[in-house]
This record gives sequence, structure tokens and C-alpha cells, in this order.
Amino acid sequence: MGNEPIAQGSRLKNMPDGHDKIFSQFREHSVAEFFKKNKQMLGFSGKVRSLTTIVHELVTNSLDACEEAGILPEVKVQVKEIEEDHYLVRVEDNGPGIPKTHLGKALGQMLAGTKFHRYIQQRGQQGIGAAGCTMYALLTTGQHPHAISYYKDKKISCEISIDFKTNRAEFINLLEEENKDGKSGLVYQAEFKDVRYEKSNYGVYEYLRRTALANPHAQIVLTEPNNESITFPRAVGENPKRPKEVQPHPLGISAHDLLDLAKAQKENRKISAFLQNALARVSANKVSELRDITPTVNFDKNPGEITWEEAEQIVQAFKKVKWIAPETDSIVPIGKEQIEKSFMNIFSPEVLAVTERSPKVYRGGVPFMVEAAIAYGGGIATAGKKGEIMRFANRVPLPFDAGGCALTESVKSIEWGRYNLKDFEEEPIVVLVNLVSVHVPYTGAGKQAVAQEEDVMDEIKNAVMEAAREVQRYISGKKKAHEIETKRKVISRYIDQLSSDLSDLASMKNKNELKKKLEKIIEEKYTKGGEGEDEKEEVPEHEEERIKEEDEGE
Repeated sequence: MGNEPIAQGSRLKNMPDGHDKIFSQFREHSVAEFFKKNKQMLGFSGKVRSLTTIVHELVTNSLDACEEAGILPEVKVQVKEIEEDHYLVRVEDNGPGIPKTHLGKALGQMLAGTKFHRYIQQRGQQGIGAAGCTMYALLTTGQHPHAISYYKDKKISCEISIDFKTNRAEFINLLEEENKDGKSGLVYQAEFKDVRYEKSNYGVYEYLRRTALANPHAQIVLTEPNNESITFPRAVGENPKRPKEVQPHPLGISAHDLLDLAKAQKENRKISAFLQNALARVSANKVSELRDITPTVNFDKNPGEITWEEAEQIVQAFKKVKWIAPETDSIVPIGKEQIEKSFMNIFSPEVLAVTERSPKVYRGGVPFMVEAAIAYGGGIATAGKKGEIMRFANRVPLPFDAGGCALTESVKSIEWGRYNLKDFEEEPIVVLVNLVSVHVPYTGAGKQAVAQEEDVMDEIKNAVMEAAREVQRYISGKKKAHEIETKRKVISRYIDQLSSDLSDLASMKNKNELKKKLEKIIEEKYTKGGEGEDEKEEVPEHEEERIKEEDEGE
């Protein structure tokens, strides 16, 4: 009996109650609850970093709002110490403000906003920023952030809370009144604990300084805890050109993306019309090509009826068709002239090289662009900076998580010795890299590091090397000039003796005339690049080909 198998039904009946207890604990959690327990994913880890993250999220929102409304940004940031590791942060801008209907979603609801679903270059992407700050204020102090929105003819003031179970914002003491002063903009003020203000490379001051460098059209004023006010003045008197919202490119979407787009659209009754209206670069001729490649797909049926198998076939067919590259109106760089003004204003370097690459695509259909700058010597050396890499994505500084970031890895992979910079870490040099894209491939929700996409890394490397060659030419010229001047001085020491000896040997009476002729010969030889022309460095043919290939990204 003991060795007989137990029937399946009997075994289920004899299951311990623990099985039911496991599933009795099954719960549904909101996005807000998830980030409440995983706040480090939003950048709230470490006291200095947490404070910088707060300022970063609020200032980013202010700049985006101002630019989208066509307003030259004026952002005021105040950091006031209440007690040790306890600060009040106030950020005020002159943007369009936020209407009451969207105020709660913008400041107190995770993954709510105007950015995530749009195919356009923006600083923020996820709709977490300001709501994350509200969450952190509530978690560390229990105090509700206070907001004032000047929107059109209304002044809306309130305190904001979050219902973490439902991921919903709640208003406290909401007051709506007439905007008598005619102001526009948003004021956000909150208290935070477990944060710290430091004037380091990772602190608020450095973050705003870099923000000003990449956004020369903005004026930013920082009031530090010691009440000292620092202004980063506007260097450019107009907003950058607004990026254009574009449609996804066929080579940049998956089968799941295609199904989502098909279900969301309501106007097109045929797959053929849907593809032409929902995706970029799809024409009637391209649809005909797709029909030939996928004869089993009915392009005349309703898009909402597309099956997973059909979506996969269409996406595979996309890869077999020759497409025009995505539109680049969706991305706008800082600009060579603006970078030069910012660098000269902030660093005043001895030499500055700026390169701006033409737009490219990664993952087959996501447009992006890289611009790079290298500042060397001058104010860089005076400030004591050595081998510094300043990373930006869509004009936003990325001060944290440098290790593993595509921007850092690309710059460090360059053989700097080839550019007369033997020890990059010890050279008075600052390298700026700005990645511009409708979709920056961040490695985490904190948006501080860029994923190592091969196409992106190659383009970053090429941009930096292009700038490095300009710096190399300057350093080589400077070294050559120094060598020539040294030779001239050495030889000039012997002019008196030489002219005297030669005049005695030749029985010449006018020693001064001979001296003048010798001085003229030396001046002609060692000034105005005379010797440099004779000893011009030639680049081997194979090296020229290699440089050309690097520039073309091959």
C-alpha cells in the first residue's frame, strides 16, 4: 500500500494551505508605489546627487515649457538651508504656466505629461521629473510642496500631495484668483531632507553652470544657501529653432509598435492608407513594394484587424525596401556659434575647436546628431581642470553615472597621443559632447547615462576626433613656433662675436653693417614661419586615407 502511487485528485486535496496563502498576498501596485520603494532609480541616491536631481528635473521642465511657448527662458533657483541636510528649494520661471486641469498631473502624477508619446526632441522624456520631486519631498519631510501657476488671466496656488496607491495628485488649499499682475510662469517650492549643497562637480552650481553653457539663450540665477546670488547671463538673444514633431520611420519600429499604432488610429480604413499616414517616408509606391514582398497580407483590410503574424511580416518587409532617411527637422543642436560663445564666456580657453556632424540614424530609423567641442589651455588651465568630459543629451548636463555611458566610453577610447595629448587625464582640456535625438537611449529612469548603441558611439568618436585634429594643429604650430624662437635666440647670442670675427678676418672696417646683415638673415630664417615652410610636416598617404575614413565613420 505504501508504495502505491497517489491519485492526482487526492494529491491536490492534500495540498497544504500555504499554497492559498501565497496568492492571498497577490496585490496590484501603482507606478507611484513602485518608485516610492525604488527612488534611487530616479536619481535620489546620495545627498549631493539627490539635491542636484531635484534642481535638474525642475529646471529641465522650465526650459522645455519656455521654449515650446516661444519665450526666452528666465529661471531663478533658490537653495536655502533650514538645518543640516535639510533644504528648501524654490524654482521660478517665466514660462506659460500650467492650467488647473493639468497642474496635478504635471506635478504629482508619475508617467503623465506631454512628452513620452511625441516623436520630437525634448529634454524630458518620461513624465516623471517634477512628480518625482514631489514624491521625494513627501517621503523625506512629510511637507507638501507649494506651487503657484500664472496661466493666462488666472493665478492658481495650492499645495500638492500624491495618493501613492492610485498614482493620483491631490490638491490642498487650492486657491484660484485673478492674475492681476499679468505674470506668466510657474513657481515650485518644497522642503527636502537627506540632501546636501556642495560646490563640487556634482553639485547644483556646476549643474547650472553647464546648463547655461549648453543653453546660451537662457538666463539662470542661482541663490546659494549663503545668500550669494550668481547669474549665468544670456549669451544669445533668441530661442533655438523649435524641433518639428515627426512620425516614426519604418525602420525604427517593431511589430508591437505597429500594432499599437494601428489600434490607436481611427481615420484610415485600409492598412495601405494607415501606413502612409502614420509612418514617415511611406508613399503609395512604397506600399506597392510592400504588397509584392508580403502577398499574404491584405493591405485593403481595416488596420485594427492586423494580426501579430501580419505585423511581423510587414516589419520584415520594411527591412527589404530602400527608404529615404528620416527627417531631421525633429532635432536641433546647440549650434557651433552658440557653443563658441558659451565656452569663451565661461572658460576663455587658449584654443577652441567645435564640430557639428550631419544627422544620422541608429537602430535603423531613429534620427540623432552629435556635436563636440574641445577647449584647451587658457582659462581651462587657470581653473585647474584636467581631462574633463562634459556630457549632454538634448542640451541637458549628465553629471552622474559617467562609467558605462556611451559618451564617456567613446571619448576615452580615442588614442589621444596621436593628437599631441599624451596623457589626457593630465592635460588642461575640456571635451563637450552633446547627443541630440528624438529618443535618447538612456540606461535608466534617472536619465544620466546613454546606452552604448554602436552607431551612436561611432559618431561620437568621429565628432571628437574631428575637433581633436584642429587642436592638434594648434599645438603642433605652437610647439614649432617655440622651437623656432628658441633657435633664433640661441643664434642671436653669437651675432656680436661673429660679426666682429668676420670683419677682422675680412679686414672690414664697418662691423655694424655686417652685424645688420646677419640679423636680417636670422630674422628672415626664423620669423614669419620661414623655417616652418621649409620643414612642413607631410602626412603619409595611408594616414590621409585613414583620417578620411574616420571622418566618414567607416
